[in-house]
Amino acid sequence: MTIYPLPNNEPERLNALGSYNILGSGQEQDFDDLTKLAAEICQTPIALVTILDDKTQWFKSNFGTELTQTSREVAFCSHSIAGNGDIMIVNNALTDARFAQNPLVTGHPEIIFYAGVPLINPEGFALGTLCVIDHQEKGLTDSQIAALKILAKQAQHQLELRRKVKELELANAALSEANLFIEKFAQRVAHDIKNPLSSIILSAESLRKKFDAQGDEKAVRLIQIALRSARNLVTYVDDMLDYSKAPSTLLARQEHVDFRYLLENLIPMLNVPQDFEITMPESVSIKTSKIAMEQIMLNLLSNAIRYNDKNKPQIQVSCCLEDDQYVLSVKDNGRGISPENLQNIFREGFTAQGYDRFNRKGNGFGLDAVSSLVAKLQGSIKVDSILEQGTTIFISLPA
Repeated sequence: MTIYPLPNNEPERLNALGSYNILGSGQEQDFDDLTKLAAEICQTPIALVTILDDKTQWFKSNFGTELTQTSREVAFCSHSIAGNGDIMIVNNALTDARFAQNPLVTGHPEIIFYAGVPLINPEGFALGTLCVIDHQEKGLTDSQIAALKILAKQAQHQLELRRKVKELELANAALSEANLFIEKFAQRVAHDIKNPLSSIILSAESLRKKFDAQGDEKAVRLIQIALRSARNLVTYVDDMLDYSKAPSTLLARQEHVDFRYLLENLIPMLNVPQDFEITMPESVSIKTSKIAMEQIMLNLLSNAIRYNDKNKPQIQVSCCLEDDQYVLSVKDNGRGISPENLQNIFREGFTAQGYDRFNRKGNGFGLDAVSSLVAKLQGSIKVDSILEQGTTIFISLPA
């Protein structure tokens, strides 16, 4: 086994990797769908999305294996990201001097075949790979290689979208009110998001047609899931762009909104850990500004997820008509808010202390922006919270 090579731009690559805040984050369905599809297409038992820091190869998704990381020294992907940016294929590791004595070859998980495509960000840094692994010698067809490269691009686009969402969260805490946030930040980020989204949709649609023609119903079904999520996000981004151009006009534009359907479209945009239990309301139609309601619920759900440290985290969302008002609530069983912080929760620039469940330093709840939007909808908002028991946020809007 040879010493693994380093990319020529390793210090800069590691610095770029840090901006994604991806290391140590939980599994996400979007990445799991891609590895499952990669294994299906390449007919391998294992497929991974790997991220490589200076010492560790960490698996963002690990289809077909219980391993979650390895050392950088034994990682096949260390060689892949140090290459020319193209796919790296090892048909038989036992006959390859670089890997014949590798403990991942001679021992668990007994890698014989490997094919990895680097995940290259817009600045040209290889952050990790999408790779497939088998326990026996094999090769890939030209069609399989092409499909694996397309899936790798989608994995990188998911990383870019994830980074943009983190940027949105940070900006939301820093801006003093929702209108300023949307005007100064949403236009730029929304345009940035639409480009990779368009690429995802085009690539996925191309794959869907290919596997539909081959009669592969399983692959088609998985691709349709990815397409649906991407198109929902395109609609949301378009709404944000319109809102940034004319916020007062759009806030005044009232329409009948299926509240449950709105939530079902928002939740896939959030980093929801698999152990979360989210209880949804029955289908109910409310007359309100759809784009304002999307912003409000995205913020409240994000907080309920980030600041819940329980072993069995739960979120309950409800919506009902009481007299002449819609009463919405988001209840969680998280860490709660101290009485002294409750007094300042809607204050502009209020910042949470400590760290959230993803080990990120608290950067604010953004409830000043939510309160501003609720006020513009001529509604009211209040918070009930008990430390270590949870928080419930109530919003009342005119019917």
